Order: sequence, then structure tokens, then C-alpha cells
Amino acid sequence: MMHFHCLQHVPFEPPGNMEEWIHSIGGQLGFTRLYLQEPLPSLRDLDAIIIMGGPMSVQDEDRFPWLQAEKEFLKQAIGEGKKILGICLGAQLIAAALGSRVYPNREKEIGFMPVRFIAPPGQLPGLDFLPEEATVFHWHGDTFDLPAGAQLLASSGACLNQAYIINKQILALQFHPEVTPRIIEDMISMEGQELVAGRHVHSAAKIREDVHFTEPNKKWWFSLLAYFFEPG
Repeated sequence: MMHFHCLQHVPFEPPGNMEEWIHSIGGQLGFTRLYLQEPLPSLRDLDAIIIMGGPMSVQDEDRFPWLQAEKEFLKQAIGEGKKILGICLGAQLIAAALGSRVYPNREKEIGFMPVRFIAPPGQLPGLDFLPEEATVFHWHGDTFDLPAGAQLLASSGACLNQAYIINKQILALQFHPEVTPRIIEDMISMEGQELVAGRHVHSAAKIREDVHFTEPNKKWWFSLLAYFFEPG
């Protein structure tokens, strides 16, 4: 049985459909809810760490002091060879823990928009299930430089570095394949003030119209989870 542990930064950005996938493989999922000041776990009994999103920046340590401890925890987990998956803020925290720059993107990207998957022949065998393009959910204003040794996996018109993988130990996604319609509704409710007209910012009405994309994306997303978390 694999023991997964989720670092959650706000109540409205949970692991979503990843819980469904973890339960389908007989895995166990624990939580540290950092917004409740819960302590970080011991790495000893954990096989994999999942780091979720949130509206804060990796630099907001004055407002969220647990960010510094979280980055140190991630450095330790990386050093011990734990499998680590980061989504949105989680991807940025991994990049920061590895010494890469995290900074405001040239524009915000919010709504359902396409990403192009990049899987160089021979470099990442086993990823032929990824589509050439998928319309996925975005909600971010920051981006990051690729850490040393990272292979770019996906890109979009608004944000170059949408996903990367490192030695099949670290997988980081700037976009949100884990969201369900309920989570999207909660994000709109809690952070809807960000839905200000822009080239890559959709209205709440447009987001709700496109929510149907969440279900077909699960096919390649669950295959990616299986590929990444398989033993070895």
C-alpha cells in the first residue's frame, strides 16, 4: 500500500479527483492542513507527497510563516528520494525549494485554456498516452524557471512552463487537472475578485460553461498519475 500525504494550503483547494485515483489503487491518503497550523509529518512512513495550490505566493512568508518550514520540508523530502507531486502553488514551492526563481507571470491565466504537451521521443518513454493538447483549468498569476535537470512537459500561450518532471521523482503542474466542478465553484466563490477581464482571464460564466472539460481530462490525468507513481 502506498502512503500519500497531502499538504493543503486553503480549504477550497483540496486534492479533488486525486483522492478517487488514490483510493482506486488501494492507497492511503493523509493530510497536513497548513491553514489550520497543523504540523508537518515525519517523512519516515510516507511514500509520496502531494502539494496543493493556494492564492498566496511562495514569497509570502511574513503572512504565512509555515511557507518557510514547508520549503525546508520539501528539500528534505527531495533529498530522501520521496515521490513529490506539486500543483500550481505546489509546483512553485518545489521550484523554490530547488533554488529556481518564482515570479509574476507576464499576465494572469484563469479559466479553461489549452496546454500543449511536450514529450521528446526516447527521453520520456511511456508517455504516449498524453494528448498533443488538452483544455485544462488554470488559476495562477505567478510562474517559475525550470529547476536544474527538469524536463518540460507542457506549455501554453500565456505561460511557457506549465509542467515539468525530474527523474520520475518530481512532477509539477502549473495548471489544475485535479479540480472537480464543486472545487471550481468554491474557487470562484473565494477568489472571484481576480476575474478581471484580460486576454487569458475568463469570466465566472465562461468558466462554468467550460466545466465539462474536467471529466474527459481524467483519462490522461489518471494515466499520468499511474505512470509517475508506479514503483521503480
